[in-house]
Amino acid sequence: MSMNLITVLYLVASICFIQALKGLSHPTTSRRGNLFGMIGMGLAIVTTIGLMYKLSAEATSPGIGWVILGLLAGGTAGSIMAKRVEMTKMPELVAFMHSMIGLAAVFIAIAAVAEPQSLGIVAALGDAIPAGNRLELFLGAAIGAVTFSGSVIAFGKLSGKYKFRLFQGAPVSFAGQHKINLAVGIAILVLGLYFTFTGSITAFTLLLILAFVIGVLIIIPIGGADMPVVVSMLNSYSGWAAAGIGFSLNNSMLIIAGSLVGSSGAILSYIMCKAMNRSFFNVILGGFGAEADAGPATGSKEQRPVKSGSSDDAAFLLTNADTVVIVPGYGLAVARAQHALMELAEKLTHRGVTVKYAIHPVAGRMPGHMNVLLAEAEVPYEQVFEMEDINSEFGQTDVVLVLGANDVVNPAAKNDPKSPIAGMPILEAYKAKTVIVNKRSMASGYAGLDNELFYLDKTMMVFGDAKKVIEDMVKAVE
Repeated sequence: MSMNLITVLYLVASICFIQALKGLSHPTTSRRGNLFGMIGMGLAIVTTIGLMYKLSAEATSPGIGWVILGLLAGGTAGSIMAKRVEMTKMPELVAFMHSMIGLAAVFIAIAAVAEPQSLGIVAALGDAIPAGNRLELFLGAAIGAVTFSGSVIAFGKLSGKYKFRLFQGAPVSFAGQHKINLAVGIAILVLGLYFTFTGSITAFTLLLILAFVIGVLIIIPIGGADMPVVVSMLNSYSGWAAAGIGFSLNNSMLIIAGSLVGSSGAILSYIMCKAMNRSFFNVILGGFGAEADAGPATGSKEQRPVKSGSSDDAAFLLTNADTVVIVPGYGLAVARAQHALMELAEKLTHRGVTVKYAIHPVAGRMPGHMNVLLAEAEVPYEQVFEMEDINSEFGQTDVVLVLGANDVVNPAAKNDPKSPIAGMPILEAYKAKTVIVNKRSMASGYAGLDNELFYLDKTMMVFGDAKKVIEDMVKAVE
């Protein structure tokens, strides 16, 4: 494989990646976007194998065999995980993948520093790595280490299965936390610059250790309510780590792919921040979680009466409405009730009811979680509306059906300036004529707050597993 052909194939792969991002920007074109992404990545892998085979043959080295072995092992593991993962576990899988990208960047940087001649950075063993390459290795390794350790913490917080305090959904804070973060950050910068100018292996090792540490420190003060932003932020970090290593390896494909992931992740993080009324720069620095969750969970322990009803009662209200807006949340995903919900919506539509779905940007545990959930049930895209497009309609809506959502419909964000979520844009379900809320219990959401929507006179609570409740509604509608 000639170098000219490799360059052309990398260019085609890059175009596929750009088309993938374009396709993923809207649900109607997301399948096509995924297809472009798979084609581009497949082409990039095959081209890289060809390049490495060419370099391996010239160096009479058996290294290509190890590369293929690694691809087979990683591809097999990835295929098994993708096949077994449940929709509710998708955020944890994404966090895990981010951690692997970061760790890969760290390992490549270590290999490049230890044996730069093997990666073509220098001509022969013993030659000094150019300062420019050392700077790239410093940045790629540091960002990769932060991505790895931060993603591990995010994985633990998202899974909710581990008793270790750092993996709990509640923020972990301590005195002088921000000052320590600042000191560690400055130390990483100083050690990185020292490595850049001197090539000191000791400085490189220390900066890697501190980068792993600060990755933990910037994520532990972030509570579960802010995890969607964290997932997006770590996605951006993983891209920049890959791009930094790409410069060191002089691999244009890695630079382009990493830059696309990094920039798109940063844009998505900004969108998520606007949706949660957070400061983008505080997110990047990892300091917003403790501040956001520092307030008391007002009313979270107070026993207050609510109006409850049955699935039959809810079905009666839905069938007698002209307009219904459905607000899906994580509880719907846990119950795997999306297909039953689709059946309910179809039966209501056949009765002449106008049914729409309202999606908050951070509903679920990662950006786009609810969109994917509804797409899996083949909900028509024209019935799915984003928050800014549907909020103006709640005042004229007869019935809002809230399924497992909590903080994203909490009126305290608008009505209580002292609330920890004050100012956070919400789906204004409280403006509807009637509200039906399905939850397993009165437990609070990720932010740990009581939801004032549940106590309104217009609200009827229907307790139980979402799938069972919706299936009972379907029977009642029939």
